[in-house]
Formats: sequence, C-alpha cells, structure tokens
Amino acid sequence: MDRLDNTIRPYAWGSPTAIPQLLGTEPTGEPQAEMWMGAHPGAPSRTPRGTLVEVIEADPERELGARAVARFGPRLPFLLKILAAGAPLSLQVHPDLEQARAGYAEEERRGVPIDAPHRNYKDANHKPELICALTEFDGLCGFRDPVQAAGLLDGLGVDSLKPYGDLLRAHPEDAALREVLTALLTADPEEMAHTVAEATAACTRLGGAYAPYAGIAHHYPGDPGVIAAMLLNHVRLQPGEALYLGAGIPHAYLNGLGVEIMANSDNVLRCGLTPKHVDVPELLRIVRFEPSDPGVLRPEASPEGEEVYETPTDEFRLSRYVLSEGGTTRDLTGDTPQILLCTAGTVRAGEHELGPGRSVFVPAGEQAEISGTGTIFRATVVV
Repeated sequence: MDRLDNTIRPYAWGSPTAIPQLLGTEPTGEPQAEMWMGAHPGAPSRTPRGTLVEVIEADPERELGARAVARFGPRLPFLLKILAAGAPLSLQVHPDLEQARAGYAEEERRGVPIDAPHRNYKDANHKPELICALTEFDGLCGFRDPVQAAGLLDGLGVDSLKPYGDLLRAHPEDAALREVLTALLTADPEEMAHTVAEATAACTRLGGAYAPYAGIAHHYPGDPGVIAAMLLNHVRLQPGEALYLGAGIPHAYLNGLGVEIMANSDNVLRCGLTPKHVDVPELLRIVRFEPSDPGVLRPEASPEGEEVYETPTDEFRLSRYVLSEGGTTRDLTGDTPQILLCTAGTVRAGEHELGPGRSVFVPAGEQAEISGTGTIFRATVVV
C-alpha cells in the first residue's frame, strides 16, 4: 500500500483552522476547504510511485482489480475528501448519469471551453455523494413540505414574500416548488435584494429556526439563495451521522468538518449563494421538485467491527472502524481498491502508522491489516 500526499483546496468558504487542527499543523491564515484523496485529474494524490492517476494508468487491473475495471473502466470511480466548511457552500444540485452524459456531449458539440465560467458539465459522470460528520455539522438537504415552507416565510412578516407563501399553498407540491424557485431566481435583482434585506433583519430578530438563514445572509447579503434556502430542510448532524445526496436533490453545506465521498465528477449546477454562473433553465431541468425527508444515516455495524454507511451507489462504499486499545487486528484485504483514512488516534495500516488526516491507497488484492487505537474510514467500491 502507498502513503498518500494530498492536496488541500483553498476555496473561500473553507475554515482556516479545522483541517490544520485535524492534521496537527499550523494554520496559514488562508481558508483550507477540502483535502482530496484519490485520482481526480484536478488534484490527484501523490505516492512514492507517482501521482495516483499515473499509478493507475500504468496498470489498471493490478491497482483496481479486474472486476472494478470491468464495472467502471480503468479509473478510480470515487473521490474521498475531508471537507471543512467555515461558511456556506453554494446551493446546488447534481445531474444523474444520463443528464451528465447528454449535457457534456452538448457543451462539447457547441465548443464551450472546459474551463469556461458558464460551462455546466465538466465531465460525463454523475456525482452522488455522502457526507459524514466529524464534528457537529449543519446543512440543507431536500425540499421541505411546501406548506411548512410557506409558514416559515409567512413568519418573517415581509410583505413582498407573501405571494410566495400563497403560491406554495395554492398548487400541487411539485408545481408549487418549481414556480417559487423559478420566481426567486428570475426576480428583479434590486427588488429581490431589498426583500432579502428585510428577511435577513427578521431572521436575525426572531432567531430560533430562523438563525441558520441569518447566518447564510451574513455571508451572501442580497442573494436570492437566502430565500431559496428556506424552502429546504435544515439538518444538524452529530459526529458519526451522515447525509446521502442523490441526483437532483438541492443541498448546501453550512458549517462543520466531515468526511465526504462522491463519484469522481465535478458536475455542479448552482441555485444561489454564489457569485458563480447560475444557469436557471438547465437548473430547473435537473432539480427534483418533490418534498423529501433528509434521511440522516447512521452506520450499520457488522460482527467484524465494520460500520457501513449504506447507499444505493456502486461507485463508492464508505465505512469506518473504531479501534480500541488492546483490540484485535482487522483484516481489510479485498479484491477492490481502497483508501484508508485515519480521523482520530493512531492506527497502523500495514507498515504505515497513520495519525489524524493521514491516508493510504491499497491496491486490489493487497494485504491490508489495521490495528491500534483510533478511527479509520474505509473507501472502496461495490462490484
């Protein structure tokens, strides 16, 4: 197995302290948003044998295993991250596989440069994802019941929001949500900024259930995404709890430190809380306009001590082992590729001693035993 040297992404919403605190390093004063572990071409992990992209390209079946290559092709199908949100991320959705393939092909046909700020599809893959909290973690996930959303808006006492509450009550659920989100994103910018300012003042004054939206507005004053966020379920995860985000589900992470795993894609369509491009027609085509329970996941433990976060996705499988002092050695050898990430304590993985934030890549079929006292997250695939 190979120890990984991983890139930290300095996105503006990142916490300046959470990842350094995990790694035991000094903060730089700059935001440190995500640490990437995997073979994404944008920031592949480095190994003593070269980048993980180079290692896999040299012998895909040796590194990934014949079954994984047959199922997903000669590439690592997942990307593992440590995510540290110090400010809200953009409200966003991800396409399903068919939508991603069609959207990518269309933008390629039109000659839209891959790095163009108005490009929607960076690749032809979908991007289901799972976030598991390491600290208390706040997020938005899926639409509320429209009548509940109407009640939340009405409670602000802002006259210009009353028509949205009426719309949410007057239509079937999917039509109501579509009509209100469309209206928010296409409203006159000056009028909407005034509405958001009034709503922000009310959220700050009322607190309680409105407090998260006052916090969002602090970072994105005047952004229609502040009101759009109130259409979504607010979720507070405790350490060890997780959220699964499938295609078309609007979501945003607000604050906290977590382990995130996703299909190896960079396709994002934004709904708000961002200075970046918002393609309203394409967004409305992708969003699933249906109320849903956020579905907080808790791991299911096996007799072997593996705690698995079950999802419907084959490109990744995330689990964890909580090892106690004097506990038995766990054998994680398998015929699929793995990344092992320590998040607490000190764990030995093969010949490598891992502290918090340190990780290794385990090729398919390579012996992988872990022992020690701490927590290890295991990322692999389902074949």
